[in-house]
Amino acid sequence: MSPLAENPGSVVAAVIGLGSMGLGMARSMKRAGLDVVGYDITPAAVDRFIAEGGRGAPTPADAAKGADIVVSVVVNGAQTEAVLFGPEGVAHAMKPGAVFISSATMDPAVARDLAQRVEALGLHYLDAPISGGAAKAAQGALTIMASGSRQAFDTARPGLDAMAAKVYELGDAAGKGAAFKMINQLLAGVHIAAACEAISFAAKQGLDLDKVYEVITASAGNSWMFENRVPHVLAGDYTPLSSIEIFVKDLGIVQDMARSERYPVPLAAAALQMYLAAAGAGMGRDDDSSLARLYAQLSGAELPGSAKEPQSL
Repeated sequence: MSPLAENPGSVVAAVIGLGSMGLGMARSMKRAGLDVVGYDITPAAVDRFIAEGGRGAPTPADAAKGADIVVSVVVNGAQTEAVLFGPEGVAHAMKPGAVFISSATMDPAVARDLAQRVEALGLHYLDAPISGGAAKAAQGALTIMASGSRQAFDTARPGLDAMAAKVYELGDAAGKGAAFKMINQLLAGVHIAAACEAISFAAKQGLDLDKVYEVITASAGNSWMFENRVPHVLAGDYTPLSSIEIFVKDLGIVQDMARSERYPVPLAAAALQMYLAAAGAGMGRDDDSSLARLYAQLSGAELPGSAKEPQSL
């Protein structure tokens, strides 16, 4: 066991990205006794963390100085590369032997390339995409799909234990964690599209949507996404907890991976077209359950709150 894991109070962790996920992860590590410093491109996010007793930094590099663990909670591979190697990147500020935990969803090939570049600097890289949403992040109850060297896991352990209810160790090299996350995203994206198609079809049939929800969640046609997303539709509330654009990105990555392997993914491809259509209709930054609104617009079905203008941030 790493000495850091035996004494979490001595561990310094930097969190780059204090959005809904990153802030929860930073809070969870702080609650577990780690010394946590945060950075975000939005100064107000840093100020909020400081007000809660955390530490803040003006740049990613400043946050990473002296840290044992650097957790990057950004959107994709390009942003992760900028966090590492941009003008104020962390890669050349981290101390030797520290670990970089990459939580972004990305193509496995990108994860492998970043890991190689990071490890060439005498650092460790843990490919560790996350699942569970903002609520689980705040509870320290995420699922983390991780791959990397034993040294990377050992160094990251205090942070992993604080942030996650389940940490799956999926291999000794970067890329495996990213690949597992893409399988999850393929299913999540298709299941959300199916749930939105079904509830909008029910509306077109003139059914009582609350009763539809009650019946389906007790029947074989239920899914986690139907149970989780349809309440947004029933409330007519499309405040983004996970946006349409996330699945434009993630199912796009699935398509690229599948094309390179000459593997057919027709269901994921059909779902991607619906997310693209919703984004093109001005809903890209709204909740991913907005696919139901798109179906309603195409069919004339009436959903709760359908007379309202689409919400955009």
